[in-house]
Amino acid sequence: MEEKLTRLNKYLSEAGYCSRRAADKLIEEGRVTINGTVPEMGTKVSENDVVAVDGEIVKNKEVKRTYLAFNKPVGIVCTTDTSVEKDNIIDYINYHKRIFPIGRLDKPSEGLILLTDDGDIVNKILRASNNHEKEYVVTVDKPISQTFVKRMSGGIYLEDLDQTTKKCKVKKINSHTFSIILTQGLNRQIRRMCEYLNYEVTKLQRTRIMNIPLDVPVGSYRELTSNELKTLNELLSDSTKIHKSHIQNTNKFSSNRRNRKH
Repeated sequence: MEEKLTRLNKYLSEAGYCSRRAADKLIEEGRVTINGTVPEMGTKVSENDVVAVDGEIVKNKEVKRTYLAFNKPVGIVCTTDTSVEKDNIIDYINYHKRIFPIGRLDKPSEGLILLTDDGDIVNKILRASNNHEKEYVVTVDKPISQTFVKRMSGGIYLEDLDQTTKKCKVKKINSHTFSIILTQGLNRQIRRMCEYLNYEVTKLQRTRIMNIPLDVPVGSYRELTSNELKTLNELLSDSTKIHKSHIQNTNKFSSNRRNRKH
């Protein structure tokens, strides 16, 4: 019987140690060993190999995965580097096992962020980041005009990122507050968009990620329900299909252009 081999970064993510992206970084830094030897990127391991990070053995065994919905308070940083940032999300939650946040939410912002020990789902969500919805409620420093709503929803060119935001759904809630649904995750995107229109964000709260709503008090968390997890995986599966289809269409278009040139 042929021995089952798994890429090292996937092994670490399936063991619940970290995401694949974080695993790649650990491997590049030479902090991971296989049977006492520092491996190359892309190395595969078997069930009989001994994998360690910083000398600590990582066991890849079937475990019950954790999926949390957390209402992050203002001032907490979405990092697992507890040695550098004292106001980090890991120490704040103080969960009984190793977990890590999926994506980020700025320090001055509050609201929903997901945490897990399932590196595979982290990889899927980050890969599909330009396809799934994230909803926010935002308060700004002056009255919201119809021009503001129209320009925010139509796409804004952010010069420092050299990128135009995708069209999105914006709805005025009251004189200084609006909701916005994004399918894009640019750095400080909402704050940058508001700044471009000479508005300053005074409060920003994420209220939904895909099918997961924010329904716990600030500073609290809950486990995702089995139905939420099922729907989430279905949405991620659809996003992956769209992503692969887009790549295939892009490659086909590029090939046709090259053929026309010849």
